[in-house]
Amino acid sequence: MPKGYWIAHVDVADPEKYKDYVAANAEAFAKYGGRFLVRGGQFACVEGANRARNVVIEFASYAQAQACWDSPEYQRALALRKPVSTADVIIVEGYDGPQPA
Repeated sequence: MPKGYWIAHVDVADPEKYKDYVAANAEAFAKYGGRFLVRGGQFACVEGANRARNVVIEFASYAQAQACWDSPEYQRALALRKPVSTADVIIVEGYDGPQPA
């Protein structure tokens, strides 16, 4: 079964208040097995638009990724993030097929 991922591009308007969101989202990610693969860090936008912060979170499956987003735990954290940031977030199923030779 392919894994599931959250891919987020975020601009943070209030870094101090954003820390409340970071603390609160840990509950949902622990409960649903979310694992950060990318959490900020250096990047190069080589095509298209970008935001200041990039995040990729891996889950055991697409269903787990969606369940985490829909959970009361994450929705409480999201309520802390929305007033202090702007984000584009997708939930996507990973690819588990053949790779180029």
